Amino acid sequence: MENMNNKEYQKYVEQKIPKPTYAKNMLFAFIVGGLICVFGQIIGNILSNYGLNKEKVAAGTSIILVFLGAFLTGLGVYDKIGKIGGAGAAIPITGFANSIVSPAMEFKKEGFIFGVASKMFNIAGPVLVYGVGSSVIVGILYLILTKGG
Repeated sequence: MENMNNKEYQKYVEQKIPKPTYAKNMLFAFIVGGLICVFGQIIGNILSNYGLNKEKVAAGTSIILVFLGAFLTGLGVYDKIGKIGGAGAAIPITGFANSIVSPAMEFKKEGFIFGVASKMFNIAGPVLVYGVGSSVIVGILYLILTKGG
């Protein structure tokens, strides 16, 4: 091992690195993401059965899913779901709740202001900034292209 050159060492390292199982990862992501969506649909159907209109059903479903994502993150369950489902657990609504609560929990020992409040948007902050920024740009382009011509 000591007499290896760079190429031999690189080959040795490539043999030792575990190979990801892409098919299995995609299957679990599909299943977990699908189950989250099915659960959201069930919540929506229940709210519809109570006579709520579409807007209230959408808002209620979103609120419940965000709450459950945050609650399960607080209990440590969402991390286990994420390990199994990978990208499937990153569905925007529950994944967003997880991305807010996880850093807040991690930095709570630093206090409310410098820990929880300042670290809460470490992950979700850039998503919000670029999401809002790109939507403004797309909106302006849409306005220019459809109303300006």
